[in-house]
Amino acid sequence: MPATHHPTLLISSHELEDGQSKGFIIADTNLFVLRHQGRVLAYINSCPHRKVPLEWVPDQFLDYDKQFIHCASHGALFTIDHGLCISGPCINKSLSSLNVEEHDGKIYCTLPKITESPV
Repeated sequence: MPATHHPTLLISSHELEDGQSKGFIIADTNLFVLRHQGRVLAYINSCPHRKVPLEWVPDQFLDYDKQFIHCASHGALFTIDHGLCISGPCINKSLSSLNVEEHDGKIYCTLPKITESPV
């Protein structure tokens, strides 16, 4: 599958309010975006502990207080700004961040290059 070099349109800006997160699967990439204190960030939806998706409920990537990204499987907490695990079984490991842009009322994300996976 060819690599994606251009940003991919995810959603309109008004669809992601502060404190909200949304998940997507695009071109075999499982990712999520969130808005925190006005900034939009994007990460690969895979916990560094067991490589499983972070959420059990669709679009629920943040903890109850919306201060951390939360892994529903094992309770790990990650900083929103850097994706660094500060609590849980993968402490000091990080989520993989993605380049995200917001302009003209829309949110775009540049997907990672697709590489052949070993069989």
